[in-house]
Amino acid sequence: MKRLFLVVAMPLAVSGCASTLPEVVTVADSPDTVSDARPVHYQSPIGGYTHRVPVDPKPWRDLNDSQAPKKKG
Repeated sequence: MKRLFLVVAMPLAVSGCASTLPEVVTVADSPDTVSDARPVHYQSPIGGYTHRVPVDPKPWRDLNDSQAPKKKG
């Protein structure tokens, strides 16, 4: 068991110590610096709210007859 641990742990430890950090590269054309979007303005989430009150139902037969296809002849 100890040999298996050493076989796995040693390469991980050695590769962790041997790696170097990449150099930081700054480019003026990077997509993060270019913005073609318009600025966002604040809009109230309840700005389009209209108060409505419950009403009694209307007769459905007249409404149904007015929306039905017209009979020929």
